[in-house]
Amino acid sequence: MSLYGMMRTGISGMNAQANRLSTVADNIANSDTTGYKRSSVEFSTLLMPSAGSAYNSGGVNTTVRSSISAQGVLQYTTSASDLAIDGDGFFIVQDANGTPVLTRAGSFVPDAQGRLVNAAGYQLMGYSYANGIPSATANGFEGLVPITIDAQDMTANASTQGYYLGNLPSGADAVTANLPSANGTAAEYTNKSSLVVYDNLGNKLLLDVYYTKTADNTWEVAVFDQSKAAAGASFPYDTGGLLGSTTLNFDGTTGKITGTAEVTLDVPNGATGFTLDLSRLTQLGTGFTVTDARVNGNGPSTIDKVQIGKDGTVYALYADGSSAALYKIALATVPSPDRLTALPGNVYVQSPDSGQVRIGFANEGGLGSVVSGALESSNVNIAEELTNMIAAQRSYTANSKVFQTGADLMDVLVNLKR
Repeated sequence: MSLYGMMRTGISGMNAQANRLSTVADNIANSDTTGYKRSSVEFSTLLMPSAGSAYNSGGVNTTVRSSISAQGVLQYTTSASDLAIDGDGFFIVQDANGTPVLTRAGSFVPDAQGRLVNAAGYQLMGYSYANGIPSATANGFEGLVPITIDAQDMTANASTQGYYLGNLPSGADAVTANLPSANGTAAEYTNKSSLVVYDNLGNKLLLDVYYTKTADNTWEVAVFDQSKAAAGASFPYDTGGLLGSTTLNFDGTTGKITGTAEVTLDVPNGATGFTLDLSRLTQLGTGFTVTDARVNGNGPSTIDKVQIGKDGTVYALYADGSSAALYKIALATVPSPDRLTALPGNVYVQSPDSGQVRIGFANEGGLGSVVSGALESSNVNIAEELTNMIAAQRSYTANSKVFQTGADLMDVLVNLKR
């Protein structure tokens, strides 16, 4: 037996328990840190080769593990920009240099530029709706932009689509001449309604919608710009007044539309190809009714508040009561979350052992849902950490006794010569 080996083994044990105590101290210090994941130390033996009857003591090796995949308890708050993930996944954030990293810490607040920034200064990333419904880049961070919400910015969105829900009377008489689409002085029609849409500058435009029965189960729908109507009357509208028309065909048995069920309009100073969906109209034996009519878009208005859905869609609710989708929050995951590399600021980056980052959206591909108005607490159990601290303290003391005993035996060995 080597006395030096025995002393080195004692030192190895003390170092291992010191590492254990370090993780305990870190866990206790961060027990109130949003989204913090506890660390622990795994021990493994470190053996030295022995010859014959002589035993060479080895030591102990430690590996630090983080319980990143273990979810903390959700604590609800009063701020809509406080976010938590219920299930698997990480928020994608970036630092001031634009480097993307992963985190579960969702305590976001707007900064001076309106960007959502958490307590560690990282900016929340997502995909913008500016170019249509976004799609995720599965294997990279390209396309992600900082989610920015400027409550003072006044915006207007042109109407691009709408729909009518109602009934056309099946018993109405057919009109065979002077249809509205001809825009003649003596135009005849069966029923009429109006619809408000918005142009590119947010101006309201009033559209006149004419429904004209032309034959059994056949109707013409013609849409005009009301501002082009003749003074004191409707027809004829000025040049450019007719925005579009179509023919609807109904099933004589069910009263439901068959075939084409929409009309495409060019709204003045607005969206080219505005689509008015008429598929919800029926032709039944009752009077003309419009039970619902909706269009998208809004006039000039500031953002009153922000709402975030469980799928991660960030909606702006405007002062005029309208709403619009601005961004979709991206979530990321890796095959082995516990093997991610932890960095300061409660963030993580992929490592060779964690696997490649995959990006998607909430509630898709095994990713959890986004919970607005909530924060994920740390997954630290104080009682367990205090127990581990006591156990580590006792083990450290025992290993120090091994070192002390070895030192005493060395004194005995040295004193044999005296």
